[in-house]
Amino acid sequence: MEDKALILFIRNPEKGKVKTRLAQGVGDEQALRIYEALLEHTRRQALAVEARRLLFYSESINRNDEWREPDFEKYLQEGEGLGERMSHSFEIALRQARAALIVGSDIAQLSARIMEDAFRQLQTHDFVIGPAVDGGYYLLGMKAPTPTLFEGIEWSTPTVFVETVAIIEGMGKTYALAPELSDIDYAEDWERYGWALE
Repeated sequence: MEDKALILFIRNPEKGKVKTRLAQGVGDEQALRIYEALLEHTRRQALAVEARRLLFYSESINRNDEWREPDFEKYLQEGEGLGERMSHSFEIALRQARAALIVGSDIAQLSARIMEDAFRQLQTHDFVIGPAVDGGYYLLGMKAPTPTLFEGIEWSTPTVFVETVAIIEGMGKTYALAPELSDIDYAEDWERYGWALE
């Protein structure tokens, strides 16, 4: 059994279908280019992490993109909403790993060090969570599948992080925090944090 599994959730990069809130400020073409840059950044950081890497596509699996196999095992996201899809990915990852971490693909400041530190935190905590500035989270790690962590959450709202922590505390489990980072959701986010991709 592997020690660590790194789960990456991505949207298939199609113009008009990714970063729609960002596109309102910069246009569909530029939003797609920004998302592709974020994907490349995420891919490079993930390759620097020693772990089994599981890549989950939103729409369809692309065997010919930059995410080369066998560096990345490719899957399709399954489930009704984001919570079900994440829960399903942890089920798969933890069949063959002692600890699993999921990260988003739109965090300009995400680094291999942050992910490695999160895996280290799982040696002494039940969960690790990386709060996002918008009230959600960009990183979540655990050692056993925990479907309840994804139930009853109002996704894409400013209370996702607080609700998730409340569930963990309600179970009497321990958690560690990764640094707070920002998603790139709006034009001003890109202006503020886009430098991190350089």
